[in-house]
Amino acid sequence: MPISIPIARYRFTARLRQSLRLPDYAGSLLRGLFGAALRHLACMTRQSTCGGCPVQASCPYTRIFEPMPPPDGHKLQAFNAIPSAYVVEPPPPVTTRTSAGSAYPAQLEEGQELVFDMVLTGVALEQMALVIYAWQRALAHGLTKSRCPADLMKVEWVDCTGTPHLIWSIEQPRIPGHPAYLNLPPAPEANALQLHIYSPMRLQQQGHPIKPAHLTPRALLTTLARRVALVLEFHANQPQWGALVSGISEQAQQLHDNRELHWFDWVRYSSRQRQEMTLGGVLGRWTLRGPAEIMTSIWPWLWLGQWLHVGKNASFGMGGYVLEQQKIDG
Repeated sequence: MPISIPIARYRFTARLRQSLRLPDYAGSLLRGLFGAALRHLACMTRQSTCGGCPVQASCPYTRIFEPMPPPDGHKLQAFNAIPSAYVVEPPPPVTTRTSAGSAYPAQLEEGQELVFDMVLTGVALEQMALVIYAWQRALAHGLTKSRCPADLMKVEWVDCTGTPHLIWSIEQPRIPGHPAYLNLPPAPEANALQLHIYSPMRLQQQGHPIKPAHLTPRALLTTLARRVALVLEFHANQPQWGALVSGISEQAQQLHDNRELHWFDWVRYSSRQRQEMTLGGVLGRWTLRGPAEIMTSIWPWLWLGQWLHVGKNASFGMGGYVLEQQKIDG
């Protein structure tokens, strides 16, 4: 299994030019703004859709935001679209709490800062300068229906410990070299791992969301392993992970779990369907425990999921969690 993985998290800080009221969950809002700005900057043909475009395979927009259709007969699974090479991580839902224990305000005033993260993988990391410029354009264009403009002030690379390092600012716009990759740590000597789920995690079965009472370690780990393997195959040129997915289902059945989860619904507007849609997922704590060899086997997937997220709509930040190691007797 590869140890060095081209995945990095970046923190964007913008200053508001007027007051802004955030939706309950801002992931869809931020993702839509970024995608529109990136397409405007990157599209050469100005076609209304990307399908059939002669430069689709090499276009930065499709490589980052709207990947090519999947190949026929993929050995891992049948799927409709290759997962994106990015995850937008918005401020926490306004009804939840940050790690510091204070609620993120729904209402921000002129001059205050809007802070959000973005995770990039492989090919998207190669376009870091374009990504930053697209965010500049998107934020200046304005957020929400009120078109509240904001100025991108700085971008920081966030290392594995959560420590931010400045890589771009208005005063210093040149991006320095930095270690834009993850080094997979060895599995901990713990018989339990707890997921602190901070953004709605929506796992599905036959197209329907799985509610907290019916969630299983198998549903979590099979969904997560397939996502991680596909992202790394198509965006990081690491197809080796796919061979490890087949055993996940059996391993997950040997796990026990404890759930302290609740359902969180939020509403987003779909520009494609031109209507509001209610989406939801679970928030809270989910503890998995099992034999040492099983915990070692599932560790890489769970650890990487802290960056890549899991479940439906992961690209706009749903299914985000932080891992905590535990020792449980018995």
